Amino acid sequence: MASSEKSVCPINLALEVFGDRWSLLIIRDMMFAGKRHFREFLQSEEGISSNILTERLGKLVEYGVLSKTDDPTHKQKAIYSLTPMGIDLLPVVTQIGIWGRKHRPVTDESSTPAAALEKGGAALQKKMQAGLRKAHLGGH
Repeated sequence: MASSEKSVCPINLALEVFGDRWSLLIIRDMMFAGKRHFREFLQSEEGISSNILTERLGKLVEYGVLSKTDDPTHKQKAIYSLTPMGIDLLPVVTQIGIWGRKHRPVTDESSTPAAALEKGGAALQKKMQAGLRKAHLGGH
């Protein structure tokens, strides 16, 4: 299969999918804050604009990190879910959080998830991934 990417380096190819600031923050909010709707993502303290959010959600859906379904409770709303590929990003997001906790001026409150995942190690990450699969994939 031919690729249109400039480099086939696995790090480059991964960064093509989620290497911008906003994509990782959307994934973070889904994993740790349970956000699933457009308006919920807009309320992030980092202040993403609606046009950037629309673009990043579309890109994450296009790459298969997220899925988008109609919200049965409201015709104009959609529900975003992590796919198995998106759930596989939990260890990556965890390691970024651990690094940030170690090297940046974080608050105790903001670093609680990273601290818990660092302390709990792989076992806690697997448990959290199982919870994400249940919430986003119906347990599959």
